[in-house]
Amino acid sequence: MSWKNQLRSDSLPWLLESDNPGVRYLAMRDLLDLSPNDPKLKSARKSAHKDGPIAHILSKMDAEGYWKRPGTGYGPKYKSTVWALILLAQLGASVKEDKRIKQACRYYLDNALNPGGQISAMTNNSPSGTIDCLQGNMLWSLMELGYDDPRMKQAYEWMARTVTGDGVAPMKNKDASIRYYAGKCGPDFACGANNKLPCAWGGVKVMMAFSKLSEDERTPLIRKAIQQGVDFFFKIDPATAQYPTGYADKPSGNWWKFGFPVFYITDLLQLAEAMVGLDYGDDKRLSNTLDIIREKQNEHGQWLMEFDYSGKTWGNFGEKKLPNKWVTLRAMKVLKAVG
Repeated sequence: MSWKNQLRSDSLPWLLESDNPGVRYLAMRDLLDLSPNDPKLKSARKSAHKDGPIAHILSKMDAEGYWKRPGTGYGPKYKSTVWALILLAQLGASVKEDKRIKQACRYYLDNALNPGGQISAMTNNSPSGTIDCLQGNMLWSLMELGYDDPRMKQAYEWMARTVTGDGVAPMKNKDASIRYYAGKCGPDFACGANNKLPCAWGGVKVMMAFSKLSEDERTPLIRKAIQQGVDFFFKIDPATAQYPTGYADKPSGNWWKFGFPVFYITDLLQLAEAMVGLDYGDDKRLSNTLDIIREKQNEHGQWLMEFDYSGKTWGNFGEKKLPNKWVTLRAMKVLKAVG
């Protein structure tokens, strides 16, 4: 049985149209099972880098390797280095295709990564600027871009340790060499921005980053962190998004608004992407979430743009409430994986 049976209509030809070289390349790469050496796929990748939004974003990069402002690159939102790299990764950009991408990745780690493995959002690069959504987003992005750097092992080690709590002192123990901070304040994705409760949005980013590691790259500590993360997300039905809300009395409605790109705000589709990437796509506890994803398609097998950053980041990726190729691609990749 084909995974396309989950679609109300086959929208793959729509994604493969030449009007959007970025979507076309990723659809060929992720939905057609082509060999990485396939000439048509290589040609599509070149076109995506030359004619799509990747080229526009790279044209705005400073020659040194940053966007908008030198340093750790968290601000200004959503056009500085952090957001440019996350967006490039989601667009399918690759260090193999453009040397500027490798330069930007190197510059970012040189300026935002601490010796202890913390990726910082603070302009002075203090390790106290570490937070789950940033750590997870950036490790996933660097891996997705194809950037290889031995320093990332320490960043993954720190991220895994903060999930499990192994060897991490409480925030108040400021003399400890490894401790929690005001933002990343405790295990199980606890976050100061979520009233010190576990933040599922940040946790999704962490799990996305873990999903990029091969089985051989997953140390015992990372395996423990992955299992602890899976237990956290499956302790409830993910379709309800009834995770700790900190300062609100109910989950954010953004969980059910699928969009593109995805920055620190997340949705059920990205939660599914993370679980699928960690080989939990066939877990029955994910079934209601997958049903929501399937139900959101229209009669043409297309998904709408429900959340966007138009006018805020590099480029416009479609109008709200209209069928969207980028969002459809995200959904179809999940359905293909579980189908």
